[in-house]
Amino acid sequence: MTGIPIIPTYITVHLGRPDRYAPDVTVPFIDYIKNVASSEIYPTWPENALRANIYVQVTFALNRIYTEWYRSRGYGFDITNSTQFDQAFVYGRDIFMNISDLVDELFNDYIRRIGTIEPLFAQFCNGTTVTCDGLSQWGTVSLAEQGMTPFEILQYYYGNDIEIVFNAPVGSVTPSYPGYPLSAGSDTRDVRILQLRLNRVSRNYPAIPKLTVDGVYGTSTSDVVRAFQRIFNLAPDGIAGEATWYKLEQVYVAVKNLAELQSEGYSLEELSAQFPETLRVGVRGNPVRILQHRLRLIAAFYSTIPAPDADGIFGEGTREAVSAFQNRFGLSPDGVVGAATWSEIYRIYREIIDAELLLEREELPLVYGGELLRVGSRGERVQALQNYLNTVRTVWQEIPLLPETGYFGDETRNAVRIFQQVANLTPDGVVGKETWDTLTALYTDIRTGLGRSTGQYLGRTLRQEREEN
Repeated sequence: MTGIPIIPTYITVHLGRPDRYAPDVTVPFIDYIKNVASSEIYPTWPENALRANIYVQVTFALNRIYTEWYRSRGYGFDITNSTQFDQAFVYGRDIFMNISDLVDELFNDYIRRIGTIEPLFAQFCNGTTVTCDGLSQWGTVSLAEQGMTPFEILQYYYGNDIEIVFNAPVGSVTPSYPGYPLSAGSDTRDVRILQLRLNRVSRNYPAIPKLTVDGVYGTSTSDVVRAFQRIFNLAPDGIAGEATWYKLEQVYVAVKNLAELQSEGYSLEELSAQFPETLRVGVRGNPVRILQHRLRLIAAFYSTIPAPDADGIFGEGTREAVSAFQNRFGLSPDGVVGAATWSEIYRIYREIIDAELLLEREELPLVYGGELLRVGSRGERVQALQNYLNTVRTVWQEIPLLPETGYFGDETRNAVRIFQQVANLTPDGVVGKETWDTLTALYTDIRTGLGRSTGQYLGRTLRQEREEN
């Protein structure tokens, strides 16, 4: 599961439940879809209903292949014909002519969530004897009879944040496993993928330490692989062989819900750094949506940057977010995304993604609440302020350590004044928006482990225990 999905030339189908002995058959993918469509739906249905169902059948099969759902579990097939787990396939059956013609047109089109690359886990059921959260096969008939297009039918069941990828390339699907064990001394793109996967899985399994994603298989990577292997009952040799690789893929798919209808998603933006064009107010399209996606992630770490809507329209909200980003990172704040701004946004975005040091939601700093904090103030925001100051103290040790009581007394006022002096703010001991935003931006930098860049830490070097150790 790496790179952009392609339509496989062939697919291997297990003719039974995955846990039962049955023969496996390898057939052309296009013939597989024709068989499934002829087995699952009726050729007399309205054409728009047939089209919607074929999109779903293609997408479901591609999700199984892309996530290596069965192969990562040690099976030698891509999908089963058990409708309890997958979709119907009757080996050797006759194919309906009108369905065959539609599949010839649609077999290399699939559904995905906007901003992701993996084929949607397009859950479906017949809608009569079985119901589910996804598409109702019989329900598509009534929607088509009401005049809905195939895409409108799909949106009805899966939401408005989907899109259809047309004319995807067809070719041989390469397994994600590189074909040889990764071990100490390996220095390849596959090591980088391994490290990224381990870091994402560690968010759900805290006993797995975080890694620096550098593409080098050193001692720390070996140790983290051993930790992963112990948790999942593999031989703890610190080598990423086929069993370890596919167990990691299996767990990675699970924690990101890639094989679920509501997937966390695997972002297209994670793969591309290319500058598309100058983006400014009035521009629309996928490059704008990519920009907005990146800014929204960055905004979660930098409270001075507002999060724009991810609607693919470069409006005033996006211009304000771009200007705030430019101001934060020492660029001319003109609200226009040229090559330099695009590159800097991508750099910061990748620092967050690559390190996979995203904070849990409850750990994100609070946004400014609109109320000045001063001597006598009490409550959750004062306690948060004290926590942020104590965290920043790991960089600026002039700040005294504070008890996190939630009461703004003389000790807190003194610590605020010292912070304001070091940060070149008015040292009045009162926390307004400027002080709060400056403090939380630095707090976030420290918590996420982002490297020093222009405008950060006011010329000071960030000390990280992770680096020192």
